[in-house]
Amino acid sequence: MVTKQQKLGTGFGAHSTADEVLTGIDLTGTTALVTGGYSGLGLEATRALAAAGAHVIVPARRPDTAEEALRGIPGTEVHPLDLSDQESVRVFSERFLETGRTLGIVIDGAGVMACPETRVGPGWEAQFAVNHLGHFALVNRLRPSLAPGARVVAVTSAGHFRSGIRWEDLHFRTGYDRWLAYAQSKTANALFAVHLDALGAGSGLHAFAVHPGSILTPLQRHIPREEWPALGWVTGDGESPEGFKTPRQGAATAVWAATSPLLDAHGGAYCQDCDIAGPAGTDDPLIGGVKPWATDPEAAARLWELSAELTGVNAF
Repeated sequence: MVTKQQKLGTGFGAHSTADEVLTGIDLTGTTALVTGGYSGLGLEATRALAAAGAHVIVPARRPDTAEEALRGIPGTEVHPLDLSDQESVRVFSERFLETGRTLGIVIDGAGVMACPETRVGPGWEAQFAVNHLGHFALVNRLRPSLAPGARVVAVTSAGHFRSGIRWEDLHFRTGYDRWLAYAQSKTANALFAVHLDALGAGSGLHAFAVHPGSILTPLQRHIPREEWPALGWVTGDGESPEGFKTPRQGAATAVWAATSPLLDAHGGAYCQDCDIAGPAGTDDPLIGGVKPWATDPEAAARLWELSAELTGVNAF
């Protein structure tokens, strides 16, 4: 069954914060894993989950930087992981499984945006490799540790508006476009949640895709500052435009999707502003919603099989 993209009326919204959506939720005894959990939205998600009682594992490409960022946040731990390197994913996963611990929450939040053309592994385009394939392999390898009723949250973006999956040229071998590459990777994140939920629902596992909204974070590091006004990221005065969120507001939807009982019967949904998103009625990503190519179950199944072939991992 495919979840309808229909709002629930949760009582939360665009201005809700990660702490607010966790009010009354006790995560004591829950172990969460947050990729990208030491910077930007991921840091705010880590902070909120830990404050609610969760023990939060933060895999990091830069462990020293992560340790410094998380200093003072109790109940967190850092381990090395480079999502662009499938061997690193394997090593991290095997070491975690050896601990015998279970995961109740996984938030796939790490990512890159509109980077210069970069090839990793066997020549994979870096945004697809990091944002999608790295997380695909990580969740599959960690499957034995996923507790009954666990939730996996894939952080996507309204950037998916620009492109579905480029089945004939996934890795942009015929010409690189940084924004289309980012868009494809964000569509892949959403489709990953759709099919993971379909595969895991029988065992109580649910997955969700979340669009955090428009927020200025280190994710924009590859975009020259002079391009920001044309992208609508800053006003003429250099301020954030109306409608942009703070990092604590931006982290709220992922944390809400990871914990809210309102979503128990809505696995696979694409969410924004702490609710299920409706279908996109315009081509304006600032308005949001979700395009049909990001929720198509046939495309999700096809992408899963392709991703399993590329990574050599398929645990579901």
